[in-house]
Amino acid sequence: METGSWVSLSLYFAAMVGIGFYALRRSSDDPEGYMLGGRNLPPAVAALSAVASDMSGWLLLGLPGALFVTGLVEAWIGIGLLIGAFINWIVVAPRLREQTERYDNALTIPEFLANRFASRATSLRIVSAIIIVLFFAVYTAAGLVAGGKLFSTVSDWGYQSGVWLTLGIVLAYTVVGGFLAVCLTDFVQGVIMMLALLIMPAAVLFTGDGGGIAEVNATLTSIEGYSLSLWSDNMSLIVWLSLMAWGLGYFGQPHIIVRFMAVRSVADVAIARNIAMIWMGFSLLGAIGVGILGRAYVERSGIRLGDEETIFILLAETLFPAIITGLLFAALMAAIMSTVSSQLLVSSSSLAEDFYRLFLNKTASDHRVVSVGRVAVVAVGVFAAVIASDPESEVLGLVSNAWAGFGAAFGPLMILSLTWSRMTGNGAVAGLVVGAATVIGWITLDWNSSFLGGPGVYEIIPGFLFAMAAIVVVSLASETQGEHRPLAESTI
Repeated sequence: METGSWVSLSLYFAAMVGIGFYALRRSSDDPEGYMLGGRNLPPAVAALSAVASDMSGWLLLGLPGALFVTGLVEAWIGIGLLIGAFINWIVVAPRLREQTERYDNALTIPEFLANRFASRATSLRIVSAIIIVLFFAVYTAAGLVAGGKLFSTVSDWGYQSGVWLTLGIVLAYTVVGGFLAVCLTDFVQGVIMMLALLIMPAAVLFTGDGGGIAEVNATLTSIEGYSLSLWSDNMSLIVWLSLMAWGLGYFGQPHIIVRFMAVRSVADVAIARNIAMIWMGFSLLGAIGVGILGRAYVERSGIRLGDEETIFILLAETLFPAIITGLLFAALMAAIMSTVSSQLLVSSSSLAEDFYRLFLNKTASDHRVVSVGRVAVVAVGVFAAVIASDPESEVLGLVSNAWAGFGAAFGPLMILSLTWSRMTGNGAVAGLVVGAATVIGWITLDWNSSFLGGPGVYEIIPGFLFAMAAIVVVSLASETQGEHRPLAESTI
């Protein structure tokens, strides 16, 4: 990496750490301040924090890489995500913001579930906390893999050094500033990410050797098996459903829905939703452009790309001067770090509130719980770095597994717990266990690659459906007077 690029990237890293110390001065030393920013996020910050923590390194690496290989058919992932995110903001966001405060001011998702279904409080906190830490370790590893790929591609640091450097910078501001630091850095990172994703396709189209629109079309249509249509000859209903099913994952992603709990007021949710959806629309279009136009550029330039998930890195190095290249790498690091920091914080919050305070020290002071949370951030991060140690790992593959795990375990649970008054604690536990177990079993049996001799079925589909059925069936079977606290009367 050239000196100018290192300068830009170093300034970005310094700014993120600086925001962490700024947040330390603004945050209180109580759990609500450290874990939810005092429930006082402005709508713009809540919106960009939600989408930036969602659209991790896969937006600049995994999704463009998939489009680079296959073509426009992979854009169905983005379409499914856009639809799922919109419904999530409509159905879950306002209700969760209101009900987590009503149910004894719950600070974590497991705590909300325990307060909502008091008769199964301990079981729900244990099971949900285990699922959160397990799948977030994998999810966080995906972000660290992306960081390792960046540094191993553009510098002499090597893959492992890149993984640990990425983790170190994230820990620096997450441990210090907590939730407020994560959200403020997410806001800055979200702006950087969207600008980079809009600039890159334009640069390929108008300044690179990719040629104009006509040339791009001619180049790509000449590639055997490459599709410029949303529906190709190899596309089946199962494949299409598996791509669109990514949208189901939104309802159960703790690092996203926790932003709903922290927004300043229920009235601000609609404003945050509009900002988030505009950001997502532009950013997904940009990512699609990077993958499609990047393939045309590589073909016309005769470049051999060893790892298709590094197309964004290649274009940044090839088309821009060093100082701009550094800023584009900062955008990639923003995508990685915004998600990793959010996941680490949610995991540590769950360990501090749902394990330490619940089982080890019920009389722990607020200051002690925050300190334990900071230690847990480091512990989960190191565990994720160990998982990310394999340089052959694929970002999109790791993300898809963790996304499905959360979507199936928590998605049906969150929807029904916020909207269905007859849901019981037994049903909630059943949904968590069945959803997570189905996803793990489906992956273990490799049915996401091939199912009954045909194409694979994305594990979130059976996981979501089975979990939803388990909640309904068990809730109706175990419904008894006083078995759970009634659904809070909502003004939504």
